Amino acid sequence: MTEVERPVTARVDRGIGTDFVQSLERGLAVIRAFDAEHAELTLSEVARAAGLTRASARRFLRTLAELGYVRSNGRLFALRPRVLELGYAYLSSLSLHEVAQPHLERLVGVLRESSSVSVLDADDVVYVARVPTRRIMTVTISVGTRFPAYATSMGRVLLAGQSDEWLDGYFATVELRRLTARTVTDVTALRAELLLVRAQGWSFVDEELEEGLRAIAAPINDLAGRVIAAVNVSSPVSRGSPDLVRSEFLPHLLAAARGIEEDLSHSANGSR
Repeated sequence: MTEVERPVTARVDRGIGTDFVQSLERGLAVIRAFDAEHAELTLSEVARAAGLTRASARRFLRTLAELGYVRSNGRLFALRPRVLELGYAYLSSLSLHEVAQPHLERLVGVLRESSSVSVLDADDVVYVARVPTRRIMTVTISVGTRFPAYATSMGRVLLAGQSDEWLDGYFATVELRRLTARTVTDVTALRAELLLVRAQGWSFVDEELEEGLRAIAAPINDLAGRVIAAVNVSSPVSRGSPDLVRSEFLPHLLAAARGIEEDLSHSANGSR
């Protein structure tokens, strides 16, 4: 669409009478007139995109400029960085689950496999967000589901993010049970695996939690660089060889982890 053809924001009768502030609706329509393809607009273009007269659009633009949300060089108008405050106010109120959910949905949309976020609680991982595609385990996984950390991709990411002293205490008390024929239960071998995960920044687990299931996970870090959660993608072995799964999934998984971290940093900054 060209600038003159962009649809005007639809207005409907919301049935709330005098409680509806039409001037606020129009001011927000002016802000929404700008996007990636229309970063700078003339007065006429703003008026057309927002469905306003030129006189009304001028008043809203001047008000937004006075408040620091819009800049102008005399002919062209553009949003200023301060408009991000409107989004930060929303992000600052979100939990990890709410921040992660849209990233998981995008990841699942691309890879067509289930994705989850979990945190470490004692010896287990606890699922705090999940977007499933199909059931590939004998148990149903939902928010709140727990699995032993040592046998899961997310668990190993979370364990690798702990200090060596913390891991000493963990291995002194944890019971490493063999869940499948592939489950690593030797402490020395598991410590070596955690060192590898810590060095490469991701973990791949092949049929150690349940036969026929593979998963790959990446860490989610806070502003101080501490691992606070993990995100994974799981798939059946029929999806392909381990090398194929790693090469196909890993770039998208790492991008999702960085996206969650970025939104969490906005949330942290907005709450200060």
